[in-house]
Amino acid sequence: MTENAPKRFIAVAGNIGVGKSTLTRLMSSAFGWEPFLEAASENPYLADFYQDMKRWSFHSQVFYLGKRLEHHRQLVDHPGSVIQDRTVYEDAEIFARNLHDQGLMSARDYDAYRRLYKAISSFLPPPDVIVYLRADVPTLLRRIRLRGNAYEQQIAPEYLERLNALYDNWIAEWRHCPVLTVAADEIDYVQRPDDIKRITLPIYELFHQTPV
Repeated sequence: MTENAPKRFIAVAGNIGVGKSTLTRLMSSAFGWEPFLEAASENPYLADFYQDMKRWSFHSQVFYLGKRLEHHRQLVDHPGSVIQDRTVYEDAEIFARNLHDQGLMSARDYDAYRRLYKAISSFLPPPDVIVYLRADVPTLLRRIRLRGNAYEQQIAPEYLERLNALYDNWIAEWRHCPVLTVAADEIDYVQRPDDIKRITLPIYELFHQTPV
């Protein structure tokens, strides 16, 4: 992007293992923008959550909500353009909703969580564009195995399938900014670096700018 271009805010969204963090880093390098990466390892409830989801789901999701809101505020205040790895909206619309739907978060806890989320997120400006990475479950499972996080290796295909359905529903109803949906099964921007252009070029066009 050119030096005189206005500040931009891109958010990268998608299911577990789809490649959000890698894309965030690559786009940050391509555009020269500041990356805001997901901080999953910082969640002090994560290990407990995977051992007893029903007991720790509310605690874990409130932590993620607070961390995501904190990041959102930081990137809004950042003087330059930014790229965010996973949005505050996904925590609420995908992961907390799934926990409630599966009986792993009580109706009372879910109601309290939604009220907090809606009250705070209403004051946050949305991204200029969301890049939605969409992949089928076999692709997600393969990439999860490759990255080797021990606590993710037992994730069930059915769980990823439910999350995919929630993601698709959320994106279908999203109206706050444009969405660039990327068929992530068909691209590999790690092994085929030129694949990144299939994402960056439409963004340049959206912002009415010429690639540098």
